[in-house]
Amino acid sequence: MIEENIESSIQNLWQEVRDLNLGTPPHIDHLPTPPTPLQFLRHYINPNKPCLISAAVPHWPALSLWPSLAYLRTTLATTAVSLHLTPTGKADSIAPHPTSPSSLCFASAHVEKLPFPEALDSVMASEEKNKVAYLQQQNDCFRSEYGALAADCEGHIPWATEALGCSPEAVNLWVGNHLSETSFHKDHYENLYVVITGEKRFLLLPPTDVHRMYIRKYPAAHYLYHQDSGEFSLEIDDPITYVPWCSVDPYPSPNEKQREIEKFPLYFNGPKPFEVTVKAGEILYLPSMWFHHVRQSPDDTGLTIAINYWYDMQFDIKYAYFNFLQSIPHSLSNDRALFETRNVESNLDGSSFDSGDESDTAVTRDVRDVSDNEND
Repeated sequence: MIEENIESSIQNLWQEVRDLNLGTPPHIDHLPTPPTPLQFLRHYINPNKPCLISAAVPHWPALSLWPSLAYLRTTLATTAVSLHLTPTGKADSIAPHPTSPSSLCFASAHVEKLPFPEALDSVMASEEKNKVAYLQQQNDCFRSEYGALAADCEGHIPWATEALGCSPEAVNLWVGNHLSETSFHKDHYENLYVVITGEKRFLLLPPTDVHRMYIRKYPAAHYLYHQDSGEFSLEIDDPITYVPWCSVDPYPSPNEKQREIEKFPLYFNGPKPFEVTVKAGEILYLPSMWFHHVRQSPDDTGLTIAINYWYDMQFDIKYAYFNFLQSIPHSLSNDRALFETRNVESNLDGSSFDSGDESDTAVTRDVRDVSDNEND
């Protein structure tokens, strides 16, 4: 009886968070212009609440320069950059175990350093179920590898920097096509995500939905790309390590959908995810600990380009609350070992959600009033 009451309270929490923090009906605020630092702090950072911001960076030269492949090739002609290769476009995701196909592992991409023009050619030539290339490296790659582009955008987001009281810990560049996909996960950062060209499509779930995430510990593996054969192999890391990661594919194939629903009922039968499309010149504020999955649509050149700014999160009482919530087992999660991972300090925690149906919590185009008296 006690367990049933706890599980009922957890499931009530999912809806209460949406009702109290995300409006009625629940939605993601869409602002026509950037907020002031005080507005951003009060209405979004403190309540851990996403927002989409239009006309966010109209003064950036990148918006007009980066859609030109000739400009990028010339500016980065002699620059070596990190290229991630996978057979499907899904890196840092769950894949069949290489020696036990009935089991699963956490697969990371094959990474190599190439001159930018050659790496860009690989991205443009990506083919589904063959080789998909993605220009990205999450360890501050914009400042470490793409410094030649620094004059085309700002080194930080001024109103966010003032509100957060610090400069970005890392700035990352992402260049890919429609085949690149990021599986559900969460980050211990406040994320300001700017699309330069093309579109990014996010699915978002708040941290309180962690029990729906079916996070499991999987053996870590990595792809190896063999130039001579043009094929990939997948190898388990040695020594063996384990990564907590989401077990659910947010877009199961039609013939797998019912099986996925039966395996992950909390995921599929709970509140629907928030769907947000970020267009060129827009910023998505993605609060720390929010679960997110990303797909993308390219521009006329076949590319999607984005840059994001990671600011350190505050490890405060909200973080303690999240860890406590995650420590509470739920019978329908069907794997209590999941909760033993709560103290593993890793940015690789994650999960996913989507029923495949149209979301009833898509981003709103109605602008809510977030005005403040700056002198309060």
